[in-house]
Amino acid sequence: MSSPFIYLHGFASSPRSAKAQDLRDRFQAFGIALITPDLNQPDFAQLTLSRQLEQVAALLPIDQPVTIIGSSFGGLTAAWLAERHPQIERLILLAPAFQFLAQWLPRLGESTVQQWQAQNFLRVYHHAEQKMLPLTYSFVADLKQYDDAQLQRSVPTLLLHGTQDDVISIQASRDYAKRRSKVRLIELDSNHALGNVTDEIWKAICGFCQLPSTSV
Repeated sequence: MSSPFIYLHGFASSPRSAKAQDLRDRFQAFGIALITPDLNQPDFAQLTLSRQLEQVAALLPIDQPVTIIGSSFGGLTAAWLAERHPQIERLILLAPAFQFLAQWLPRLGESTVQQWQAQNFLRVYHHAEQKMLPLTYSFVADLKQYDDAQLQRSVPTLLLHGTQDDVISIQASRDYAKRRSKVRLIELDSNHALGNVTDEIWKAICGFCQLPSTSV
């Protein structure tokens, strides 16, 4: 298996997440190195989708097909990368953060969002660092430039989403899959973390990527 695999972690997560480590171990059993960039770098406070796209684009081979696996906000990043880079031949999206602002900002509340915009910083819980960290409002301003409806490139896509997800509604993935013929949506009895369905996810990945699932 020569074509590289890249895993993109979610918002306020890291390559040390349980999901990233589980997939890294499973791919390693095939002798495949799963590339897992740290999307918090160089500074979580200045995080934007545009920055993530630039960071990962720099890792892409120029003339070799690549498969991107993206979790949550990493899944949204993966979809936009595939729109722009034809060498991305497959996508595996785990609870991708489609319709992200429409789902997240209402939970923050209008007054909090207004205060964030006025003060430029909002403290959010970073799961990898296990503490509150500041995030600039440029995260929101930048993300408003990206409309999921503009994702038009037809890419073979495996999409896995939990029916009990209370972070990113499964309806966002249903809407995405319904409009795109090469997207296969698998609905799982799980929440946003998908921690209880790792074997099901791996079996689906093996089938999608034509890997022998009996190895792990």
